[in-house]
Amino acid sequence: MKKAAKYFYYSFPIQLLVLHLRKSQSLLLFWAIPFLTVTGHFMKLFGADGLFLAPEYLGTVNPLGSAIVGIAAGIFIMSWNIATFILHSSRFRFLAATTNPFLKYCLNNAIIPAIFLIVYFFEAYHYAIKYELIPFDRFLLISLSFLGGLTFLHIISFAYFFTADRRIVRRIQPGIFKFSGDQARQTTQDAEASVFELPVLYYASGFFKFHKARDVSHYSLTFLDSIFKRHHFSAIITILLAFILLISIGFFLDRRAFQLPAGASIFIFFALMVAVIAALGYFLRSWSFLFVVLFYFLLNALYVNNIIDPRNRAYGLDYRSGDRPAYTLETLQSLNTPEKIAADKENMIGILNRWKARQQTDKPLLVMLNFSGGGLRGASFSMNALQHLDSATNGQFLRRAFMMSGASGGMLAATYFRELYRQKQEGFQINLQDKKYLKNVSEDLLNPVFSSLVARDFIAPTQRFTYNGFSYIKDRGYAFEEKFNRNTGGVLDHPVGFYSKAESSAEIPLVIFNSVVTRDLKKMILSTQPVSFLMQEAYIDSASKFSGPDAIDFGALFRGRSPMDVRVLTALRMNATYPYVLPAVWLPTHPIIDVMDAGLRDNNGEETTLRFLYAFKDWINENTSGVVIVQFRSTMKGSWDTPYKGSTMADAVTRPVSMLQSNWFKVQEYNQNDEITYSQGFLKDPIRRLAFMYVPEKQQTGAPLNFHLTAREKEEVASSLYRENNEEVMKDLIQILKSDR
Repeated sequence: MKKAAKYFYYSFPIQLLVLHLRKSQSLLLFWAIPFLTVTGHFMKLFGADGLFLAPEYLGTVNPLGSAIVGIAAGIFIMSWNIATFILHSSRFRFLAATTNPFLKYCLNNAIIPAIFLIVYFFEAYHYAIKYELIPFDRFLLISLSFLGGLTFLHIISFAYFFTADRRIVRRIQPGIFKFSGDQARQTTQDAEASVFELPVLYYASGFFKFHKARDVSHYSLTFLDSIFKRHHFSAIITILLAFILLISIGFFLDRRAFQLPAGASIFIFFALMVAVIAALGYFLRSWSFLFVVLFYFLLNALYVNNIIDPRNRAYGLDYRSGDRPAYTLETLQSLNTPEKIAADKENMIGILNRWKARQQTDKPLLVMLNFSGGGLRGASFSMNALQHLDSATNGQFLRRAFMMSGASGGMLAATYFRELYRQKQEGFQINLQDKKYLKNVSEDLLNPVFSSLVARDFIAPTQRFTYNGFSYIKDRGYAFEEKFNRNTGGVLDHPVGFYSKAESSAEIPLVIFNSVVTRDLKKMILSTQPVSFLMQEAYIDSASKFSGPDAIDFGALFRGRSPMDVRVLTALRMNATYPYVLPAVWLPTHPIIDVMDAGLRDNNGEETTLRFLYAFKDWINENTSGVVIVQFRSTMKGSWDTPYKGSTMADAVTRPVSMLQSNWFKVQEYNQNDEITYSQGFLKDPIRRLAFMYVPEKQQTGAPLNFHLTAREKEEVASSLYRENNEEVMKDLIQILKSDR
């Protein structure tokens, strides 16, 4: 038994595994991330597991997409083998005395890849059957396609290295182990170097075949290293090919055929990173860390001095040099002077009067719509609810609504549905209840974002495009807009100002696009109409002169820089800029500011609505029979079933941060409950608030908050509209609207 344990421990596969754990921790990180991702322990909230387990290509989960991911996984595995071979082959010099040493190395280095593939297929089966509702026979075809891609890549790679082996043998000499005295003689340097070798008794020479490692101590270290170095050169060529492949993907990413599954792009990126780290370690040795630090400071200096500028911009806005608006207290205060507020309110009252004239009663209900964030979960739920409301009101629901506000996914659906309504009003043959529109707004947005992140943002952030006469960099923000534009048939590809006339005449509801300035969490409000009356709360005391407005009229701040030419798709993206998934949008002020997701400040859009109601309370009391706020929420209010829990030591350390993150939206709800309570006092008729809420059948199987929905999640979100809580809200709302006729 002791002898067997010794042979096992000193076998080449085990010695390699131990060596990686001791010496290759930075490279193992790139295995840890896929392991944790496919098992749902890393970035599951963003839907990252689905990018690997059910890869989408050309809009569906299909065998071709799976084969592409298999090829990419093969590239990653080969990069791992090449990188560790370059770094550690000198520790196992017996390989030089074998035929096809790199093949032997890969075979013995297969423990980690093999474990990953076993885990991958187990998780993929569970994911496909449970979440994507894929039949077993189709899953089998998809899995075989993955294996086919993986096998194909390995065949190509080993064929290349077999050719390299033959070239190496010819270049050294025909009798590879017939050395001259100088070649065979072991020097003192060789003896010292042998200290770094690791003991190997047996190595795998084939599947379930083991051979005893040959003693090569009598061979010259110089000669053995010459064999390995020739393999290293061949390995570096393959790394360069992987880099060229990733650059090519980024360059042609606008073409659908090159929009590879995000899982494939991530595997290729990891392959490149493994290769780069190995190259640094091989060529720079102990200097590699210092090189990385110096390289960081160099990039930072170039970034600070605007020599390189990968920051995302608002497409359509003028970023040319010149006098940029100062982002100062004085500037913001100048945008909401009493005179400016009075003029803007007069303009909005005109719109309110035109809206009132289109209603069927002298004192109609003022209907305000609020849409919560929640990625495609929020978009799908909101679109489904809007379609049912349109059907229940015989196509009159949006005519009754005056304003839409909110965040993230909910606003994607709201803006899309409003555009379809506008087209129908203009005579287009559109059935607003057609389920294809629900399908369109539920289509994947995550794959192009991650693919662009890897192939463009990280590797080649140099490609540009032109919009409104200005040039911008293509990045994952651009990829997000283009994919949503394609999903929705291009109907939203307009500048914001395109809707100015229709909103001003009250032909369609007014949309308020919100985002949040990361510098100070002030709200950035983008509307076709001037809205200085939304910039500051009504109560102003002696301290207000130090804080100034807590919101900003985008159109007023960037007057003269084409604010109304900003792309609607960009306004939606600014509204839905979830941290890390999408880039923050920087704006041309002095100093520069950037904006992110509206949900950071007001995830339901209610704060904007209540401030609007207060600004026009006199008009509302005189001209309406009250206010109805209809909420479309992708999360349950209060969420008793998902409290913050912390039971580990790590939780105890991170509790102050993670607790706040977990309860952020609850804090907003508590504040907004207070706000709506206080609001009851300034209106003659009480505000009525009705909330459609996505409530999963089982909390643990609910749709996550991201830009991808599985087939099962789409069904789950759709069915939630028919649950008891929403049926009651639908009944109450229809009754309220009928009583207003």
